[in-house]
Amino acid sequence: MLLKIYPDSPAPRHINAVVAVFDKGGLVICPTDTIYGLACGIKHIKAVARIAQIKGIKKEKANFSMIINNLSMLSEFAKPIDNHIFRIMRRNLPGPFTFILEANSNVPKIFQSKKKTIGIRMPDNAIVNSIIEELGSPLITTSIHDEDEIIEYTTDPELIYEKYKNLVDIVIDGGYGDNEASTIVDCTSGKPIILRQGKGALEE
Repeated sequence: MLLKIYPDSPAPRHINAVVAVFDKGGLVICPTDTIYGLACGIKHIKAVARIAQIKGIKKEKANFSMIINNLSMLSEFAKPIDNHIFRIMRRNLPGPFTFILEANSNVPKIFQSKKKTIGIRMPDNAIVNSIIEELGSPLITTSIHDEDEIIEYTTDPELIYEKYKNLVDIVIDGGYGDNEASTIVDCTSGKPIILRQGKGALEE
């Protein structure tokens, strides 16, 4: 299904329809404040395996991110972070950043791996934030890549739908996506280190 949701005012009935799919372990392609992402609910381990299969990668080696809509969700998945890192995250989120944090014992259970870090996203996007608010838990997501060597990410939701319609339950049409990914910031050493400069300019 290709589901049109307006980013300025997401209709509750559309948000509820997406949440119902996540609750059943389904897969949804969602807009963010950068590129479109393939997502599932965090409580469905089999759905994580399906995403890895679609991407053609081993689940234990996949670099999935976790999308939250509130920093209070961090304590459930990440080890305690120092005040300096927390202030940086609070200053820059919501926004186009992926913060790499040390994972706590819950994360390996979710991914069924020895994963020791977790990438955290809090996009500035009303659609995905409304979904998480209604769902009551984070999403696990990975980027939608394009096979074109010049255009790395697919930005047109209708083209995304044509490619993935038989693999996922819903593709959300939230307007054209960006062609620039998030800035990745490694915080595991106690100081922020930019691993990939993307759309976001980090304020320290």
